[in-house]
Amino acid sequence: MIDKFHIKSYCHIKNQTISVNGNALFCDESEDFSTFIKNAYKFLKTDYSKFFKMDNLSKLAFLAADVLLKSENLNEDENDIALIFSNRASSLDTDRKHQAAIENDAEYFPSPAVFVYTLPNICLGEISIKHKLYSENSFFIFDRFNAEHLQLYANSLLRSGKAEKALCGWVDFDENSYSAFLYLVGKEGEIEHKTEEITRLYNIL
Repeated sequence: MIDKFHIKSYCHIKNQTISVNGNALFCDESEDFSTFIKNAYKFLKTDYSKFFKMDNLSKLAFLAADVLLKSENLNEDENDIALIFSNRASSLDTDRKHQAAIENDAEYFPSPAVFVYTLPNICLGEISIKHKLYSENSFFIFDRFNAEHLQLYANSLLRSGKAEKALCGWVDFDENSYSAFLYLVGKEGEIEHKTEEITRLYNIL
C-alpha cells in the first residue's frame, strides 16, 4: 500500500497580509515591502539577528517558513524536514542590485553582502540554520506555480524516507511585487496532498 501524505498547515504572504490556514494573522497598510516585512517581523516576534541583512526574497521566504515551523515543537539539535521551494523570478531583484554596482564606474565596489544573495536557494540556508533543518532542500524555477511538481517531488522524498516532513511552495519577489505560499506536508493533517488540493490552497487568497 502506497503511503498517503497530508497537508498539516499552510501560509500566504501577499497584499500586505500574512495568513495561516486561510485566516489573517497580520495585516499592514504599508505598500512598501521593506516597511511591511519589518513590521511583520516585529509583530511575529521573530528572533533572528541576521534577518535585516537578508535580501527581500530571503526575508519573504524566512517569515513564511517561520510562521509554520514555530508551531512544530522542533528539536534544538536537528530536524528532518525537507525544503522544496520554487518561483518565477529566481533572485532577479538582488541580481539587478549587484549588476548596478558593477556598472557604476565612478563607485565600483560590488558588495559581498549583496552578491551572497544572487542565488535563490540562499533563503533555504537561512531557514535551515534558524530551524536546524538537515534534510534535502531544492529551489526550482518555473514560469508559473507548479503544484504537480511539488506534489510528486515531496511525496518521493517522504516515501523514500529521506525526510519526515517537507515544507513546500512558491516564494517570488520582483521589484516590490511579492507572493509567498508555503505548506507543510507529512503523515499528519486533514488535507490530502494532491495536486488539486495544493492548487486550491494556493488560490485561496
